[in-house]
Amino acid sequence: MPQHLPVLAVTSGEPAGIGPDLCLQLALHHPLPARLVVVGDPMLLAERAALLGLDIRFAELKRGQPVPEATPGVLSVWPVSLREPCHPGRLAEANADYVLETLDVAVAACLDGHADGMVTAPLHKGVIIDAGHAGFRGHTEYLRDACGVDEVVMMLATDSALHGERPGWQGSTALRVALATTHLPLSEVAGAISGSGLARILRILQADLTRWFGIAAPRIAVCGLNPHAGEGGHLGREEIEVIEPCLERLRGEGMMLEGPLPADTLFTPRHLAGVDAVLAMYHDQGLPVLKYAGFGRAANITLGLPIVRTSVDHGTALDLAGHGLADPGSLQVAVALAAQMACRGAVAPN
Repeated sequence: MPQHLPVLAVTSGEPAGIGPDLCLQLALHHPLPARLVVVGDPMLLAERAALLGLDIRFAELKRGQPVPEATPGVLSVWPVSLREPCHPGRLAEANADYVLETLDVAVAACLDGHADGMVTAPLHKGVIIDAGHAGFRGHTEYLRDACGVDEVVMMLATDSALHGERPGWQGSTALRVALATTHLPLSEVAGAISGSGLARILRILQADLTRWFGIAAPRIAVCGLNPHAGEGGHLGREEIEVIEPCLERLRGEGMMLEGPLPADTLFTPRHLAGVDAVLAMYHDQGLPVLKYAGFGRAANITLGLPIVRTSVDHGTALDLAGHGLADPGSLQVAVALAAQMACRGAVAPN
């Protein structure tokens, strides 16, 4: 365990959304499990603080300069300049490059050793795409490319899963859900699922459950793609031809895998008992269940990166920006999880 609190770079997200509001609230939330530095425009943060009636001072730092432990009412900032003035709730395409620059700064800081991990406030995919970044899919894919890795896995976890609860306990909301595919139209999902791809994802999931969460021998439940997991081939053959053969091969390597199981019954206490994570085949197969169990108290984790990255479980909420209504719960969970991961990763073997 490090002798000092880890340094986490917190990107402030879409400037017209609630990201700046949430980052400001970190200056009021104590004690904190890490030394935090927000990546964003200091003038934007100061204007939003004034709008919200928050008495916060800003300490602008250079990358490489020591990040101090949190002091109530003070927010450390690595400055990145907006491309044009921002108004809460009003998207501006000109600021899309600002959002991407905050990510680049945080990634570089992690890779260079100036930060032990990064936490991301929500961005707005649509405005980034409309600004000319047609291939942009989201944080997960952008960070994959920025870190130069071939495959990453999106996983969300509820806060109770971070505090030692196990899925399947009576009344427990502990849940970890990883995704085989992420931000794809539903019509493209089946074609994106292959045996080799699933094997890569499951190996990353198992390795990072051990590395970042300290689970020595993870048990993973795998959803089928089709209703009733294909009903023996009557409702689709992906389970028979792709998913089950992949799971059998990996079981032969010693992985503890259950499935493919029907998604409509997998998320019940009996099937979740003793399971450390669920792999869903697509975004809206698994995440609605997790968000029902713990929305606003869950965090998004990118597995397979050489760095720690967590995020919130919600979007930009443009209608709430600047009104003092944004709930910082998910960002606080993401910070706590990133701090845990950074500390565990610092002592775990590579």
